[in-house]
Amino acid sequence: MKKTFLYLIKCLLFCLFYVNCSSGGDNTGGPDPLEPPGVASLIFPSNNSECTEGSNVSTTESTITFDWYNVDNASSYEIFIKNLMTQTTENYTTSTSEKSVTILKGTPYSWYVVSKNATNQTAQSSTWKFYNAGEAVSSYAPFPADLVSPNLYTIFNASTTNVSIEWTGEDVDNDIKEFDVYFDTVSPPSNKITTTSSSSFSVAVVTGKTYYWRIITKDNQGNKSESQIFQFSVQ
Repeated sequence: MKKTFLYLIKCLLFCLFYVNCSSGGDNTGGPDPLEPPGVASLIFPSNNSECTEGSNVSTTESTITFDWYNVDNASSYEIFIKNLMTQTTENYTTSTSEKSVTILKGTPYSWYVVSKNATNQTAQSSTWKFYNAGEAVSSYAPFPADLVSPNLYTIFNASTTNVSIEWTGEDVDNDIKEFDVYFDTVSPPSNKITTTSSSSFSVAVVTGKTYYWRIITKDNQGNKSESQIFQFSVQ
């Protein structure tokens, strides 16, 4: 009986020791997760401005240093620069809050910055537009209109009879005069349905059709710019 009792005591002590050793070094929490990066605030080139501070590369190109504020928890940044005339976008990665890029003179651009942390969490800045200065001009053409609604490739139900198309227009000289609205069932749309100073227009639609639309922005000096082509369908 005594041997059995001692045997039970030894087993109990062994179990307590084993549990204590197993749990003592265990770090179930793991490393603290990384905080997501902050949103970058852009500095230069300024929004809706003429950029005149680049260094000349040739008669057609200059180098611009894009600049933004450092953000918390960011290990790198990716800058996206879009030529608004050709609708082509170039992107560059940097570990600092600035990047020098060679771009075309006399051309409108937009740009934004995506900040990233070490685990590739991201945050995107606002998008700014500017004209890269070229030969001296008395006025600049408006920026191509941004098409807002309906979104590209939207599909409306068959009962839809009217759709409100919406856009925004901006200009360095702040002298936008009017917008030509082109709306058609073929691309590119060649049917100008109205000229308006508003930034929206209601169009009549029928079921089973795909529609294409674009905006021509005109200013008081006779300059103009063409937007991208958007499309939507009615079931």
